[in-house]
Amino acid sequence: MPAQQDEQQHGTRNKVARSILDHGPSTAAELASRLGLTQAAVRRHLDTLLGEGVVEPRDKRVYGSRGRGRPAKVFALTDGGRDAFDQHYDELAADALRWIARSAGGGEAGEAAVAAFARDRIAEAAERYRERLADVPPEEQARALAEALTADGYAATARSAPASAGGPSGQSPGGEQLCQHHCPVAHTAEQFPQLCEAETELFSRLLGTHVQRLATIAHGDGVCTTFIPRAHPTRTTSTNTEATNASAKTAGRNPA
Repeated sequence: MPAQQDEQQHGTRNKVARSILDHGPSTAAELASRLGLTQAAVRRHLDTLLGEGVVEPRDKRVYGSRGRGRPAKVFALTDGGRDAFDQHYDELAADALRWIARSAGGGEAGEAAVAAFARDRIAEAAERYRERLADVPPEEQARALAEALTADGYAATARSAPASAGGPSGQSPGGEQLCQHHCPVAHTAEQFPQLCEAETELFSRLLGTHVQRLATIAHGDGVCTTFIPRAHPTRTTSTNTEATNASAKTAGRNPA
């Protein structure tokens, strides 16, 4: 294959991988539609990316009732594939957090020190996000937050969620799903879930309602998914505080 043609093919494969990063696990048909390619061409690039260990096939996650037949096959980035997208300082960050925990005495005190660091880390972003949401009507706030997160490298989107997505069937009021298709600190968050917990607490405060983490990249899911119920803004009560804390404690872990 001529060098120029090989370079073009490599560039297209990078676009396929980037599209998966930006939009989360995707079918060949979805990739073809987004990139203006044929499904056959996309499958050839996916075969190469599979061979290189950049992507892996998965069954498509279905929220709510699942129809008959096998679930659609989607392609997600592997840890190695994500490493190609600006995750070069994970080891340094993890070492720093371990030092913080040891310096605080380890154990529960060490975990609390890491949690305090995590909250302080997002304080500046919290103020920027709060300004972005200040004049946005409640029904548009999830979308506005997704745009703010995207500007910070999280490739986020917001979409309507079925009534069963946030809880047992028939009990959830429905709402929206905030999806982060990229996490610059995913590998570090796998070791220190306080990073995810602080982020979930922030979402709850910004949106004025209890939110629930359904999935995280840090624990093997293709996308970080947060369920935002349709609800009235929270008021300062012990019940709401307990709900926020309960949500945050499961933020960095896969739901049971």
